[in-house]
Amino acid sequence: MPEGPINTDGLPEIRAGSARVEITPPIGTALAGYFTPRFSDRVEDPLHAKALVLESGGERIALVSCDVICMPAAIADRARELIERRTGIPAGNVLICATHTHTGPEMRGGRIIPTNDDWLASVPSLIADAVDAACADMFDAVLLPGRGAEDRLGSNRLGRKADGSEVFGKDGTLGPAGPIDPEMLAMSVRDHNGTVRAMIVNYAMHADTVGGNGISAGWPGRLSLALRDTYGDQCVTVFLQGACGDINHAHWHQSRWVGKGIAKASQMGRAMAGLAVNATELTEPLESGEMGCSFRHIPVPYYTRDEAMRAEVEEKRAMEEPPGRWNYIIERFDDWEHDGEIAQLPVQVMRVGEVMIVGIPSEVFVRWGLEIKHWSPARWTFVAELANDWFGYIPTSEQAHRGAYGAQPILSRHLEADGGRKMTDAVQVAMWELWGDGS
Repeated sequence: MPEGPINTDGLPEIRAGSARVEITPPIGTALAGYFTPRFSDRVEDPLHAKALVLESGGERIALVSCDVICMPAAIADRARELIERRTGIPAGNVLICATHTHTGPEMRGGRIIPTNDDWLASVPSLIADAVDAACADMFDAVLLPGRGAEDRLGSNRLGRKADGSEVFGKDGTLGPAGPIDPEMLAMSVRDHNGTVRAMIVNYAMHADTVGGNGISAGWPGRLSLALRDTYGDQCVTVFLQGACGDINHAHWHQSRWVGKGIAKASQMGRAMAGLAVNATELTEPLESGEMGCSFRHIPVPYYTRDEAMRAEVEEKRAMEEPPGRWNYIIERFDDWEHDGEIAQLPVQVMRVGEVMIVGIPSEVFVRWGLEIKHWSPARWTFVAELANDWFGYIPTSEQAHRGAYGAQPILSRHLEADGGRKMTDAVQVAMWELWGDGS
């Protein structure tokens, strides 16, 4: 047995490699996250693509987390092609997701925020570089999954009103319109000498803490820095953003803690790093190295303009000054090109022993993440939203009709109301097929 803190006798033969590659765009690049352009004027902290490759029993999988707002298929698909060509890892065995930082570049063309097309063209190759570097630095690994819980960092950002409608915010509401997911899942990847070479962290919380015009990875970036301070610069943190479409760091109660900016991101990053350290330092290693991956596309209809919304659009169009974001909604409604079309949603499930890692596209309401975990066969189920593609928000089937941001068609919801149900059902089927115990 090698010298180290863990008895590795009888553990599965698992190889791992990790790497980070900087993807920070030039200053002057517009920042995504809001409905008005912000042009970056400094770098608060750099953005990265962080890769982890795992291998066991002849199977290899790769996880890549990028410090960007979302991960459109145009970027993810090209990156997977390059990764397969360079490393031999099958494209379907590569999960590429976004941390959802709101102080990173716009990834989606044709929106209010302009894109830096030269930088965007470089991103697939930079992602592939990260996986390539991880493959070049493989080592014998021990995997230690653990969990913690934290319900004080944020809240459900939607409120229910007395008339049954829902709104973004708290003013004039009865209370939060949904739950949060307090579970923090982490898995440390150690070499046989005990050095932590990588950490996967999974938690559901919008990365919208910093604001302003500085490029920043937000609180997930500060989480990464805190773990590097603890374990050393070789520790690569792959952050998997949980189902946080309706979860923000703002509270339903008063707090003396600062509510915005780098100080808030640092507070949250340190708190989450502490949870991850505690969870993985006090757990036992995986006793199984069985690996597998399922990647498929499921058909889900896009939202199709209906008479009810058409009437609402015409009512607001007739106003001298339409309220809120209605000018944007009216313009998008007029130009909507998806009536009657079918979207193809990528659903990805990976198994690593007793761990399931689920990749789903878009910004997903938390109840869907909780449902995926509830029906999972695995002891630990990491749910990564904003993986492999983007289709706006995916609210619950019921909340899709209550009008809040994240549920309103065209503004934030691009799929039919029941799109989330179809997606999560497909995830459940894929999990049990991969597990091998499904009927």
